[in-house]
This record gives sequence, C-alpha cells and structure tokens, in this order.
Amino acid sequence: MHALVDSLIVPQCVYRPGSFTGLMTLYESNYIKLVSLIEPLAAQRPKRLAPAVSVSPEDCDLHLKPVAFEPYTTTIKLTYWFEDEGERVADPDLMVRVYHDARLVEAVRAADAHYHHKLRELAAQEAAGVHSLELGRRWRNNIMLNKWLDYLLDMGHKFR
Repeated sequence: MHALVDSLIVPQCVYRPGSFTGLMTLYESNYIKLVSLIEPLAAQRPKRLAPAVSVSPEDCDLHLKPVAFEPYTTTIKLTYWFEDEGERVADPDLMVRVYHDARLVEAVRAADAHYHHKLRELAAQEAAGVHSLELGRRWRNNIMLNKWLDYLLDMGHKFR
C-alpha cells in the first residue's frame, strides 16, 4: 500500500527541483519508503529499535543502527560496509531522522566521498545543480536517500 501511495508523489515534478517545497515533498516520499523498509517505524511512537542487518541474495547486507530516540523523532544510521585494502568502509553512511508526528524523513548527514562508484556518480549529478549551499546539500542528501530507498525495496530488503 505504501508503494502505491508513494507512486503518486513524484518529487522531481511536483515542485521545481531544488526548491524548499520540493524538498518537503521529498521528505514525505522518504517517510513512505522508509516505513516500508523498516516496519516498526510506522508506529506513532515506535518501540526502540535494535541494531539489525537486512540480507538480500541480490544485494549487499544493509546495516541499520539506531542512534537516538526522542519523543517525536528517531535517528538511525543506514549503510553498507565494504572492505577496502583491509579496512572497513561505510557507504553511503546516511544518518536519517524520522519525524513521527509529521510523517517526514530527512537524511541529516551523508558522507561527502563515496566508496561505491554508482553513489559517486549520483552525488556528482546532484552537485551539478544550482541551489543555495544549505538547500542544495539537503536536496542532494535526500534525493540520494529517496533513490536508494527505491533500490533497497526493489532488492527485497526489509526490517521487521
């Protein structure tokens, strides 16, 4: 049901890309997708989440790490872990905040440099846009989260 409702939200078309109103629409779309991925977040006041790993035969293991629980928000970290010359590298290493009452999700922090070549391409494409510095950063992080959530759901990832 969430995916059907989300299909009606086209963040790049509802408002001008890079605009504040477009960003708010993107946050709404991120919420719909994230609660499809992490089912316990659909509750108005979710119980505490434990660190977890979603395993998909078609994709890398997806790691979820709860960071903060507050009365109206939950902050989590979503990432893949890669091995690079004997060192573990987190990528895309997104910090995500869920605003439960407003039903919005914001990528509050993302790595500036990416290990995976597709994430580097996406970040470069989004960085080419002309926006105010802060609005542009938020737009890039959240459009990347939005597209990644689509991908994760398509790969069969799920946290129950």
